[in-house]
Amino acid sequence: MSLSDPLKISVHQLPQAIGLELPSYATPHAAGMDLRAAIPESETWSLEPGQRRLVPTGLVMAIPEGFEGQVRPRSGLALRHGVTVLNAPGTIDSDYRGEVAVVLVNHGDQTVEVHRGDRIAQLLITPVAICEWNLETASAALGETHRGAGGYGSTGNG
Repeated sequence: MSLSDPLKISVHQLPQAIGLELPSYATPHAAGMDLRAAIPESETWSLEPGQRRLVPTGLVMAIPEGFEGQVRPRSGLALRHGVTVLNAPGTIDSDYRGEVAVVLVNHGDQTVEVHRGDRIAQLLITPVAICEWNLETASAALGETHRGAGGYGSTGNG
């Protein structure tokens, strides 16, 4: 697969998402696709300061094995309203077949309203490396690096 060949992902819209756009890229070189709120047209959901809420997208998808979906905040919501994805990035595993929903939290000081079709998060599809641990009996077997065991705040100091 090359960059010119898009990864094909099967997706199903639940009844509450019918009529909403599928996740899409806002610009030709965007990394993330916008996810939309699949709440009833007749409802407005409020997100009070400090409140978190699970917002449905009405989408069920089959992410191919070897990939994951990463649900990330939208920068505009974060900057203007203090609204972000609480468990960012949220992971959608390739074997998950339930409805994708987004945990939003309001870190701002004003109530934020969510309406049907609002862009609430971004979805990135990324490769996943499957690891196997090789237990070493001594830390010296891991090799030396310039940083070594320097912890938080240690890069660039020294």
